Amino acid sequence: MNDARLPGDDEAAFIAAARSTDAAQFALITERYRRELQVHCYRMLANYEDAQDMTQETFLRVWNKRESFQGHAALRTWLYRIATNACLDFLEKRNDRTPVPAELPGAGSEVQYLQPYPDRMLPEDPQESVVARETIELAFIVAVQHLPPRQRAVFILRDVLGWPASKAADALELTVASVTSALQRARVTMRERLPDRRLDWRSPATHELSDDERGVVKSYMDAHERNDLDGLMALLREDLRFAMLPDPGTVIMGAKDAVDGWVSGGLFQRGHDDWRCVATTVNRMPAAVLYLRTPDDPEYRLFAMAVLHIVDGKVAELTGFDAADKPWLGLPATL
Repeated sequence: MNDARLPGDDEAAFIAAARSTDAAQFALITERYRRELQVHCYRMLANYEDAQDMTQETFLRVWNKRESFQGHAALRTWLYRIATNACLDFLEKRNDRTPVPAELPGAGSEVQYLQPYPDRMLPEDPQESVVARETIELAFIVAVQHLPPRQRAVFILRDVLGWPASKAADALELTVASVTSALQRARVTMRERLPDRRLDWRSPATHELSDDERGVVKSYMDAHERNDLDGLMALLREDLRFAMLPDPGTVIMGAKDAVDGWVSGGLFQRGHDDWRCVATTVNRMPAAVLYLRTPDDPEYRLFAMAVLHIVDGKVAELTGFDAADKPWLGLPATL
């Protein structure tokens, strides 16, 4: 693949807007790339808010560098190059954006800054590689965070977006040999982190939830609203992997131990037993948004989100995200 070609419509319009300093036309052209660039930044950073910030930083850099674009490469390629380097600069300055050792023995490391990505903010074209379910699910995003930043960038550009080595090397100012070596190391790490998942991310991927997944999340919400602890236990696997972010501590436990732990923490007891749930999807995964009404409050207030990885009709992984007392992901604060 070679980007050396005559400029297309977007490239020609972009060059014209840049030369005329027509900010409105410039914004109109670049805005259509916002969603896919934001997903790219999210894969690099695993944090929805950071991805939003770095997408905005990308557009600021694009405006400042607009006169350097000559149309020799595709506009999309140029934008991804700027976005990737904005993320790398961000990671270089932030020492809190790397996985940390888990508190429990044998649990490896955790990505405590992980946030879910709302499906409504994904690009609308279902054929885009940027929205393949296998490359947006939480397990994949977490695994990518265990790659060093530049190796992470190489892996995403090469194996997720399908860029040739020469194109990735140019974007990252590396040699083709360096890119090839980094990709080989990244693939080893990803196989270690995702041993039971499909690893061919460039082949046709799924997008929609299955009927099985939809049924389980509905049953999960019904059990929550009824405070049906036996019903909840019946939905969980005996090797459930559970985490409640941003708190540390990913654990693997049986269904009864999981529910008993939630009860001992105060859930499903007086004051924490009046629930309403809303189904949604994040990271191409089923999720339940939990709203709680306390005895002295007339409204149900946003409490948490439970993202479910469902295998054979049961919840194999439950990743909870604290959402209390803050506007989050465009979700209504009250019901």
